[in-house]
Amino acid sequence: MSNIYESAEATLGFISSPCLTKVELRVACRGISDRDALSKPDPCVVLKMQSHGQWFEVDRTEVIRSSSGPVFSKIFLVDYYFEEVQRLRFELHDISSGNNGLRDADFLGAMECTLGQIVSQRKLTKALLKQGNTAGKSSIMVRTPLPMGLRLARLFVTSKFLLLTFFKVTAEELTGNDDYVELSFSARKLDDKDFFSKSDPFLEIFRLNDDGSESLVHRTETVMNNLSPVWKSFKVSLNTLCSGHQERELKCTVWDWDSNGKHDFIGEFQTTFKEMRAEPEGKQWECINPKYQMKKKNYRNSGLIFLNHCKIIKMYSFLDYIMGGCQIQFTVAIDFTASNGDPRNSCSLHYIHPYQPNEYLKALVAVGEICQDYDSDKMFPAFGFGALIPPDFKVSHDFAVNFDEDNPECAGIQGVVEAYQNCLPKIQLYGPTNIAPIIQKVASSASEEMHTKEAMEYFILLILTDGVITDMADTREAIVHASHLPMSVIIVGVGNADFTDMQILDGDDGILRSPKGEPVLRDIVQFVPFKDFKHASPAALAKSVLAEVPNQVVDYYNAKGIKPKCMSDYETSRTFSP
Repeated sequence: MSNIYESAEATLGFISSPCLTKVELRVACRGISDRDALSKPDPCVVLKMQSHGQWFEVDRTEVIRSSSGPVFSKIFLVDYYFEEVQRLRFELHDISSGNNGLRDADFLGAMECTLGQIVSQRKLTKALLKQGNTAGKSSIMVRTPLPMGLRLARLFVTSKFLLLTFFKVTAEELTGNDDYVELSFSARKLDDKDFFSKSDPFLEIFRLNDDGSESLVHRTETVMNNLSPVWKSFKVSLNTLCSGHQERELKCTVWDWDSNGKHDFIGEFQTTFKEMRAEPEGKQWECINPKYQMKKKNYRNSGLIFLNHCKIIKMYSFLDYIMGGCQIQFTVAIDFTASNGDPRNSCSLHYIHPYQPNEYLKALVAVGEICQDYDSDKMFPAFGFGALIPPDFKVSHDFAVNFDEDNPECAGIQGVVEAYQNCLPKIQLYGPTNIAPIIQKVASSASEEMHTKEAMEYFILLILTDGVITDMADTREAIVHASHLPMSVIIVGVGNADFTDMQILDGDDGILRSPKGEPVLRDIVQFVPFKDFKHASPAALAKSVLAEVPNQVVDYYNAKGIKPKCMSDYETSRTFSP
């Protein structure tokens, strides 16, 4: 039945969606063999991407004449989607002198991989493909060392193609600046604008735009009856503060609050974020009222404003964590309740057709094929629930599909497929449909990872079920607990049952709560009925159920203040006392 995995794999294609991020790929080679004994090769690398089973050229490097170790200046810019399988092919050609085309070029070999492997794998070995896509005796070794610098991963490829060939691809994420800055201000000796009490000052910060307009960035709280206020610290993104340009002018104004909304102007000053960061001993500004400055000869200022605290808070991206070494631990749970029908009957949802995979297999392969790129050992635990299992045939809701309770892991997605097919004749479909035990089992592993306080493993549980669950209260309780852990739950409803009640678990229409009323800490569940994708490609299903995972990963680690492992510390801090 190996053709089931291969056929589902072959139907995966690209579908249009908003790009999560862009990745730069840089290519270099070393030790390319000389096809012509009289001269060195003129190498060029062509990047191709697979779409609907066909290879299409994306771009190519320049030709470097007479070089066996070229470093190409051409950078490949590729859109990155976690929820899609993006197959890449790097072809190495020797271009004839005076001709930059490929028609008369010598094909030296190629390397195929996925973009997910480039950004996630630490080490990978493959055969070097020769003409006709046949594998020769040569091999390609891919190694991604720990990130060096800002969001950087490297892919090294070596092959013994006559002579040693060294093929290097470097990937770097290109994203907007999502960092935050934490600021706090205070003032001294502000002008008193009230007759019977002191001023009630508040501070406003405006960004000056290129078109001359002003955008309000932040307004502090009002400190009542105080000419030397200390305002609370606040956080604002660098994009909001200065559009990512540290030299952009900022205008800060100070007002005396009035209950009728007609606030009295105290003064203002201008600065830049660059100036805030650069002051080694703290920064202060004179608060100036231009009208007083023009009319009063001895006017100095309307008070002093102090910067007490300036701290840049790095907001890491999904690729930061993946490139920093975070592994995606993928677990599968399959529904073996009697409502699926007798697997020997062609009407059963578990029926194994010799040529056409059932819905369980389609969903498993579509989602698992993507997640496997982010797990270095490619070993995936697979469990079943709702069946009577040997030898005593008691009902179980978290048994190992390979019947090895000490080691429920299967080798690759194909291993999960084979374990699933092999277990069907050995079990008796039963019930009820309880999924809380399997969520609790994976949550137990995620809980151990949480205590490390490092971004090493994030858990994804894929639950495939044919009906509405019968332990809704326990499941809600389990999900609320799991929302505190590095874990996400994907539920695919197989068959034509009415899954309306399952939408409650998704949380998209409201906050999921435990039976005791405790809300989820974050949204970790995605539910999708397979019937909505019956006439779509497996890629469409995978895209739908995995699209939220990158944000769930980022939300968990950023909320915990956990930085990507082996990444540089980008935070800079300035704390001052006026």
